Amino acid sequence: MTTALKPPTPESFTSRLHSPAVAARVGVWLGVCFGLAFLTGLISHYAQNVSQPIPFPTSPSWGYRLTQGLHVITGTAAIPLLLVKLWTVYPKFFERPPRNVRRVVVEVLERINTGLLVSAGIFLLVSGTLNVAQWYPWEFSYRRTHYAVAWVAIGALVVHIAVKLPIIRDALRGHLDDSTHDNPSATRDSGVSRRGLLTTTWVAGGLAVLTTAGSTVPALRDLSIFGVRSGGGPGGIPINKSAASADVTATATSSSYSLSVVHGDNAVTLTRDDLLAMTQRTETLPIACVEGWSANGTWTGVRLRDLLDLVGAPRDRDVAIGSLQQEGAFRDSLLQGNFADDDRTLLALQLDGEPLSIDHGYPCRLIAPNRPGVLQTKWVSTIEVPA
Repeated sequence: MTTALKPPTPESFTSRLHSPAVAARVGVWLGVCFGLAFLTGLISHYAQNVSQPIPFPTSPSWGYRLTQGLHVITGTAAIPLLLVKLWTVYPKFFERPPRNVRRVVVEVLERINTGLLVSAGIFLLVSGTLNVAQWYPWEFSYRRTHYAVAWVAIGALVVHIAVKLPIIRDALRGHLDDSTHDNPSATRDSGVSRRGLLTTTWVAGGLAVLTTAGSTVPALRDLSIFGVRSGGGPGGIPINKSAASADVTATATSSSYSLSVVHGDNAVTLTRDDLLAMTQRTETLPIACVEGWSANGTWTGVRLRDLLDLVGAPRDRDVAIGSLQQEGAFRDSLLQGNFADDDRTLLALQLDGEPLSIDHGYPCRLIAPNRPGVLQTKWVSTIEVPA
């Protein structure tokens, strides 16, 4: 004799923790995290665009450090929140569709939207976490795909809130133990109260932040046991891409190295000694990376504007920065005119009073205020202003 297994129904889940009263409260903070991550992600995406109708600002110099740190911190905090949120509502996925044709259409559309929201949210958090770890087990462009899916997630979230707003409003206004919107079968105590579940959720979110935020917040580095690149490296500045991985060690240390500065028919060629002989400037500027880590450094080198003046380059012009690195998405970068003209933008030769290490971009690297780290080109070989 065999007994056929029947699919579960919402009545199969009897815990009182599967309740809109819990889901709404977790959902509020999950929505805040998703909203902040979305807005700061837009800022990061725009900062990396070649075309910027409104120039990305150079001040404050720590602006990108703040927004990208918030992006990764809120994304990290969202992980335990999303897990708890999904656990509280997953019995709803087993509801049978109504028999009314009109209601079926509405129900199907709502479930499609919920599926988009859940899958997009999981994709963003998983891919974002792997990006922080610099592990890319995929062939697609992380930046473009992450950006596109973020719009899907935020659009589905807005629709979801609009559809569920009456229940959300009632659940938040009512007592945490109110069962008005609960499934009638959800009456079993689970060994932990609703308040206990929420407290555990807030603690888990807080621990997720504390154990990773040290990559951005220096005061938390001793607590951030899961933080990546949170202070190691020459001069206290972490390194994403080494000279060996960029295959530039030989050319960067060669005695024949020279820097070309070009504007139209005007061009100068400078050795590192020539650069050291020019007026040196020192600026304290952060490096802030898309993975969320950041660190302050004291950089010394030649003001970029001084180099551009050598070839008569006009102000407010974009500048192409070329690297000795031959391959990679960010081997070159376009420096917008407001960055090129900013007195704090340097072609750095030293970090914290010592010559640049080879992994930090020796013989020289770009350092500009409020600019994504991936665009702070290392191993600079050419500086060109179109005629």
